[in-house]
Amino acid sequence: MGVGIPAAAKPWYKILYLQVLIAILLGVVVGWLSPTIATNDWIKALGDGFIKLIRMVIAPIIFCTVVSGIAHIENAKKVGRVGIKALVYFEIVSTFALVIGLIMANLVQVGHGLAAKPDAGAVASYVKQAQAERSVDFVLNIIPDSVVGALARGDILQVLLFAVLFGFALMAMGERASRLRGIIDDTAQAVFGVIGIVMKAAPLGAFGAMAYTIGKYGPAALGNLVGLIALFYATAGLFVVIVLGLISRFVGFSIFKFIAYIKDEVLVVLGTSSSESALPQLMEKLERLGCSKPVVGLVVPTGYSFNLDGTNIYMTLATLFIAQALGVDLSLRQELTILVVAMLTSKGASGVTGAGFITLAATLSVVDPALVPGMAIVFSIDKFMSEVRALTNIIGNGVATVFVSWWEGELDHGKLHARLNQQIDPSDVKTAVTTG
Repeated sequence: MGVGIPAAAKPWYKILYLQVLIAILLGVVVGWLSPTIATNDWIKALGDGFIKLIRMVIAPIIFCTVVSGIAHIENAKKVGRVGIKALVYFEIVSTFALVIGLIMANLVQVGHGLAAKPDAGAVASYVKQAQAERSVDFVLNIIPDSVVGALARGDILQVLLFAVLFGFALMAMGERASRLRGIIDDTAQAVFGVIGIVMKAAPLGAFGAMAYTIGKYGPAALGNLVGLIALFYATAGLFVVIVLGLISRFVGFSIFKFIAYIKDEVLVVLGTSSSESALPQLMEKLERLGCSKPVVGLVVPTGYSFNLDGTNIYMTLATLFIAQALGVDLSLRQELTILVVAMLTSKGASGVTGAGFITLAATLSVVDPALVPGMAIVFSIDKFMSEVRALTNIIGNGVATVFVSWWEGELDHGKLHARLNQQIDPSDVKTAVTTG
């Protein structure tokens, strides 16, 4: 009885990542062969509706996990220590992402020869939106007018701030807050239960999002912009394999095994173009991977606002591509300005589809206002770029959490290697433990 009986293998058609993969392939086929059907409002609603289902629980999950993570720490200094380590890691790795994007854009220069003459009016609304987003002081924007309003809007940074303060308050209360901590922990589990129900609709969401994208834009519509898409994919791949791969090897695991471990989340992100759509499942899997709960509760939500490696790569590549397409020669000082400005404008950009495009507008307006109308060039393919942005972001945040857990001395290496080598599905782990 001491040895648990392994859970029975699931039939292939019941495995989530295979369902999502099949849905993505069907979406591509339908979008390619029948654009009229694929661009129907009901098809589009499948993808949009799934993302909205996920987003409705993001704020409560972040609140509960951050509060729980802090409240269970007996030493307040540890919270500050973990936070500082996470921010140091974020800034160093984000700088690598920006520099790699800048180098690749200068080496390949796929924008030359496009001879673009963009219509500034086509992007006026996006520029206006970006300016409105960044016109408010960033620090003041983190402070919510009301906690209820922040939760209702799903403003991650504002919810995160209140959660940190609330967690410290519970920590200071000691034993008196034990009942409330238990309620918050139970609430978090209940919300994860909601996510489990919602995830059953992931294949429908992935099908709708992919079919609409292919149906609306189509491969032929990409034209000369295929080069930019290919360059972005290659650069993001190099960043994941080289930069994140070296970090993973330093900690003692393979980046490829890690990606395989979070394959469900990766495919959901691929289908929805939103890294937020997999946030709850990622947090749960990282805990099962051997990362401590307090580190996961602090690093993952913070990383979704401060560690957007895919968005950083996109901004440097897209900015230089637009400059090359418009024939605008950027000086070395302007290219270095891109690094600084992109580092700042990417902070607070959520993992929701299209956020990187708005952030690009802010970056272009600061580097050189003459580049802003060029956003029309990349607008039509932004959807194809957003998938890789989101994929790079979620992988980067996963590796960051493992690294900070290791740095903090709270990484269970035995559990880490067991999960990565055996590829245990979290749901199967629960079954096996129960059976044992």
